[in-house]
Amino acid sequence: RLATGIANIYARDPMTTVACQRTLAEAYPGRFMLGLGVSHHHLVERLRKHDYSKPLAYMQEYLKAMDEAMFVAVGPDEDPGRVIAALGPKMLKTAATQCTGAHPYLTTPEHTLRAREVMGEGALLAPEQMVVVETDPEKARSVGRKSLAIYLRAPNYQRNLLTLGFDESDWADPNNASDRLVDGLIAWGTPEQIKVRVDAHLAAGADHVCIQTLRDDTTMPLDEWRAMAEVLN
Repeated sequence: RLATGIANIYARDPMTTVACQRTLAEAYPGRFMLGLGVSHHHLVERLRKHDYSKPLAYMQEYLKAMDEAMFVAVGPDEDPGRVIAALGPKMLKTAATQCTGAHPYLTTPEHTLRAREVMGEGALLAPEQMVVVETDPEKARSVGRKSLAIYLRAPNYQRNLLTLGFDESDWADPNNASDRLVDGLIAWGTPEQIKVRVDAHLAAGADHVCIQTLRDDTTMPLDEWRAMAEVLN
């Protein structure tokens, strides 16, 4: 199965999104899940020149417009579903009421527990979890810091991290996140040690955990995927 995690709703109108979603779902039944998100202020206003003053309301209106959009081609036999990138309680509630569920990014098992409480039973909850298959603490954290740097500059993520017990000192230098923050957001070690974090998300209410395997270069982490697959399956 393939899912978009996530497609920026400011990058395309609702009718276009529906056309893409239903066309893919009809061509590949049961294999595509659409993931949508509001992105970030600097990307939406500075680069795309859109208004980002009310991202929650815009998402809710966008989803409603998708439901009402015209589609005249051959569609899938079943509703393909959709998830949204949700962190705060209002967006999580929107995920539960207007979508199949939520795909939270850059979070912890504690957030997964809160998300399930907000969304209730029945809604799909599929958090992302960064992992580094490396047992050396210095090497593992170095890889993690490089990957976190771009996200720690984003106010959306900063606000959510504050609710999870971290503080601004943890990302005072986004390029050099604290050990506490790196260890809290990134599971590293042996595949068996990493599985403990994945299991914590599942125990907290996740239906599925999306593994993002990090490396210190840009090559595909095939060996790491195989190692993780053995313990997760």
